[in-house]
Amino acid sequence: MKNKVLLISIDGMRPDGLLNCNNHFVQEFQQKCSYTYNGNSVQPSITLPCHFSMTHSVSPQRHGIVSNTYTPQVRPIKGLFEVIHENNLKTAFFYGWEPLRDIASPGSLDFGCYINYQNCDCVDDLLANNCIDLLTKEKPDFAFLYLVDTDVAGHQYGWMSKEYLFKINNAFNIVEQLYNIFKNEYHIIIMSDHGGHDRTHGTMLKEDMTIPFFFYGNMFNCQEITNDISLIDIAPTIVKLLSINMDKDWEGKSII
Repeated sequence: MKNKVLLISIDGMRPDGLLNCNNHFVQEFQQKCSYTYNGNSVQPSITLPCHFSMTHSVSPQRHGIVSNTYTPQVRPIKGLFEVIHENNLKTAFFYGWEPLRDIASPGSLDFGCYINYQNCDCVDDLLANNCIDLLTKEKPDFAFLYLVDTDVAGHQYGWMSKEYLFKINNAFNIVEQLYNIFKNEYHIIIMSDHGGHDRTHGTMLKEDMTIPFFFYGNMFNCQEITNDISLIDIAPTIVKLLSINMDKDWEGKSII
């Protein structure tokens, strides 16, 4: 049976936030994964540039998106959704922050779900429910679930506040739910885009730049990752899992 991949990005999740949110599943999941709490974001450590680097495997200085406002690439690079779709595989994207729509080029999505985080208190739960429903019915080859409530809490209450830790705990409850349902069908990658400090992020501070990664599935060893790993390594790893070639312009490396 060919591999399928579920990628979950938990926006603004600091490693120490995850370790201090008192979620019972964190240590259990870690033992089943290749993992690190010392992964690298990109500069500027801002949501849209980070996710463009995650899905296009180059730095913001190369793809040209250096703020949360999308600008067309001067020297276009194919993104993860586009590469997967061109290989006749099915893609799905669930997100709660509208600017992220631009990480998937027109025509590269088979299934999409957008719910504005400003319209509800628990958009992560709604997105997760939609993700579960679609993956159960349609079985896409690659699905990306973006969780935004953690970042919203960081900006509103401060990184490492009790409200922020509560949202991380909820996000990892979602991870556990998806793991329990799809662990035998999907390789599962959990990560963040950036961290944060006080009520902001975007700097070179380690609180902003250090992020966790978890890689679950039979293609990964259950051990801590000791080599350097960054956001630009995610797309090459995913296409490796899907047995397709990475784009020639990508600069990251697969961890497999």
